[in-house]
Amino acid sequence: MKIAVLAEHDKDETRVAASPETVKKMIAMGCEVHVQAGAGAKSHVSDDDFAGAGAKIIKTAGPLLKDADIVLSVRRPSDAAIKTMKKDAVSAAIMEPYGDRDGIGLFAAQGVTAFAMEYMPRITRAQSMDVLSSQSNLAGYKAVIDAAAEFDRAMPMMMTAAGTVAPARVFVMGAGVAGLQAIATARRLGAIVSATDVRRAAAEQVESLGGTFVMVESDDEEGGETAGGYAKEMSDDYKKRQAELVAETLKKQDIVICTALIPGRPAPELVSKEMVESMKPGSIIVDLAVERGGNCPLSVPGKVVTHGDVKIMGYMNVPGRLAVNASHLYAKNLMTFVDLLIDKENGKLKIDWEDEIVTGTALTRDGAIVHPTLTE
Repeated sequence: MKIAVLAEHDKDETRVAASPETVKKMIAMGCEVHVQAGAGAKSHVSDDDFAGAGAKIIKTAGPLLKDADIVLSVRRPSDAAIKTMKKDAVSAAIMEPYGDRDGIGLFAAQGVTAFAMEYMPRITRAQSMDVLSSQSNLAGYKAVIDAAAEFDRAMPMMMTAAGTVAPARVFVMGAGVAGLQAIATARRLGAIVSATDVRRAAAEQVESLGGTFVMVESDDEEGGETAGGYAKEMSDDYKKRQAELVAETLKKQDIVICTALIPGRPAPELVSKEMVESMKPGSIIVDLAVERGGNCPLSVPGKVVTHGDVKIMGYMNVPGRLAVNASHLYAKNLMTFVDLLIDKENGKLKIDWEDEIVTGTALTRDGAIVHPTLTE
């Protein structure tokens, strides 16, 4: 069983899909691990580090992929890399299939079984493989740190002989993994924190971290979430009432962290141009949803822009801004998933197509696109 670890083709991707620790564990499973030269350079993992863990270093992608049984990467491999993979190989990565069905179709045409790690089911058994959670946790933390670095005032209350410095007010939009970590980080820095989410169940989590929950009531019997625990698309009436509440709340805030995403859809617009213009001078918005269209229409992917006297931060790949930690966690997610695909008795590939983790993440199988979100 040969496992290939690709160097990322996107020059802005800093993460790597393996670590020396996971290489050792995959070798202990009976696998042979090949790593493309330079794959870990941006995460401060050298080729020597991988070689010391037992991996073979391969200079280019062609020889690396041609006989690999499993191909691991952070982002979906390039078209050229996919065309190099052998039939019946497995590719596991953050595939981002939304809006690029043709790109996923290339896996099917090549006979490669592709797994999208971001589709991991929200079940207890899959928690150790949940890349959205591991990466979003870091993104929520980094969003607050980035905002604090741009903010030209102090975060905590300070009592001094010259007077009192008031604490910053932070508003977190979306109380998923990223949002909850943002709340916790802002609270640790001494800010007064409030948060909103369409899911009623988020209120208890927000309040347990010391935040105040802001939400309008909906008539939705499902509590604003899908069966998988993700936020769902809400009615127009709900959106209108929520927007009115948010507009009033934003006027009082210093920092706004936007984290709201809906699986399979563009990011919802939560902070309008008019709302931005109502915010206090010197305020900061961090839009973690910018790669999917943004929660604020004024966000610019990869840029920090100023509208009026409000800074709007649209950094791409925020987990990758903490590349060492992000790579370490992502590599462990992948390694645990790989363990699920390997027969423990003979060390060969054995995919259980009755396993909900497998069926929930599989995009292609036997030359066809099979995931329901792509076949509807």
